[in-house]
Parts: sequence; C-alpha cells; structure tokens
Amino acid sequence: MFEKILVCLDGSKLAEQILPYATEQALKFGSKVTLLQVMSVPSSIAMASVAGALPQTGDVVEEEVKRREDEIRTYLDGVAKPMIKQGIDVESVQLGPSQPAEAIVQYAQDNSFNLICIATHGHSGLGRAVFGSVADYVLRQSGLPIMVIKPEEAES
Repeated sequence: MFEKILVCLDGSKLAEQILPYATEQALKFGSKVTLLQVMSVPSSIAMASVAGALPQTGDVVEEEVKRREDEIRTYLDGVAKPMIKQGIDVESVQLGPSQPAEAIVQYAQDNSFNLICIATHGHSGLGRAVFGSVADYVLRQSGLPIMVIKPEEAES
C-alpha cells in the first residue's frame, strides 16, 4: 500500500518518536523510507538579510550552511542505521536552507510519496493547538496520507 514513505525529522528527540511507527509501516508493506530533514534558514542568514549585510557576510553564512549540512548528514546516517539493520531500504535527504513546511510538501509531491510521517510539537497558537505549524501545513497542503503523532515530552 505504501511503496514510498517520507519521514520528516528536525534533529530533535521529539521528532524521532515517529520512527517506530514509520518503521512498522515500512516493514509491513516493504516500503522504501526516505528520512528528510530541512535545514531551516540559519539565524545568521536571516539577520544578515534583514540588516542588508548579506554580501559582506557571505563567507560566514556559507561556512555555517556547510557546518549544518555536515551535522544533518551525520544525524540522518545515524537515524538510518537501525532501520537498515532491520532490512528496510532507507535513504537520507537534506534540503535547504529553506522554509521546512513548504519544502516538505514540495519534495513529497515531486517524488510521489504515498505516506508522510511527522511528529508535531504543537508549540503555540490556538489554530495549532493539536498540530505544530509545520505538521499543520503539511497536513493541509500535501494532499497525501499523513501519519501524525504528538510525541511524549521527555522528562527533565
């Protein structure tokens, strides 16, 4: 039923709580899993662009983006290992820097996914009391089946 599953991660332990559910679906249906993390626009880029100083800070921004790309690649490779050990066909993809919600929807539609798996943080806003802003956008805009969980908060 689900040939291709897109698992959206943001590097947090809360987001990783979707992994057992995605793994179960992949094992049940023999699905290919794509682990996706979108690099949000680094604050250094946002601040530089607001200040109109982007051309002068190009090297610093480029170094920050490269550093984040390396971190994301290492993170996704680590997340993929247990799934690969279970025999799941897994690939890791990083996108950005860009707006995560829009990038997830575009990537899912462009690559013909059958299911999107995402955990919601549900941080704030009355309209987003049930879903976080990214999960809410993906749910409303993707037109695809979505598996959404509200993760358990870790104890301090």
